Amino acid sequence: MVIRVYIASSSGSTAFWKRKNKEVFEDRKSDSDMTKLYPMSQSGKIKKKQQDVLGFLEANKIGFEEKDIAANEENRKWMRENVPENNRPATGYPLPPQIFNESQYRGDYDAFFEARENNAVYAFLGLTAPPGSKEAEAQAKQQA
Repeated sequence: MVIRVYIASSSGSTAFWKRKNKEVFEDRKSDSDMTKLYPMSQSGKIKKKQQDVLGFLEANKIGFEEKDIAANEENRKWMRENVPENNRPATGYPLPPQIFNESQYRGDYDAFFEARENNAVYAFLGLTAPPGSKEAEAQAKQQA
């Protein structure tokens, strides 16, 4: 099983938002005007969330693939099509990071964060918790 984390690279994400907003803000005079419309606080939050997920996976030696939606149109299209309807925002597109195990949707950052807080990340990811981990111990107590 391969964990796939759909992210937006910082350099490509601005270009993505320019293209997305271009349709909505056609009356703007230049691309630099559109860039100002992309809220940097949102960009920073997305980047921090992505780093949080990837850092956790790396620290716990959980194999994963990064799929950049900003630099790769196929990745962006696949992610949009495979986030379940009930997990999509009311308007717009799902924001990264979005997490899959192979092609099975596991959740977004908020679901990951909740699983991490509850020592249930391996279950969230659809993986078996390693022996001796807090999650494996909690599962053993539940089964006893």
